[in-house]
Amino acid sequence: MDAQALIVLLLIGAAAGCLSGFIGIGGGLLIVPALMYFMGMSQMAAQGTSLALMLPPIGALAVMNYWNAGELDYRAASVMVVAFVIGGYFGSKVALSLDPLKVRLAFGLVMLFVAIRMIIQTTKSLWDA
Repeated sequence: MDAQALIVLLLIGAAAGCLSGFIGIGGGLLIVPALMYFMGMSQMAAQGTSLALMLPPIGALAVMNYWNAGELDYRAASVMVVAFVIGGYFGSKVALSLDPLKVRLAFGLVMLFVAIRMIIQTTKSLWDA
């Protein structure tokens, strides 16, 4: 790995970590597109790499901060982690069985849907306030 690639990866990781700690996003929303466009990875390689980097440090320090502030529902997290692990296993199997372009399209459509919905809801809230 050359110095330029190392710097790009460090920047992607730092941005994803900041966004994850700040608003709870970073993985798929930032890391996957960044790895594809800045590092030239395929959709599948970017998804796999994103999942691998999040596994150990998925926010140990961020979780600690939320726990210390009393803003962590560990019961809900415990239930969801079981479903998340099972869903992740089967979701990755499905993704790997599909044409990568179809997976990229699905990823983009999900991001677009979430963005449009968030913009509409926020705009409504601002006008109602």
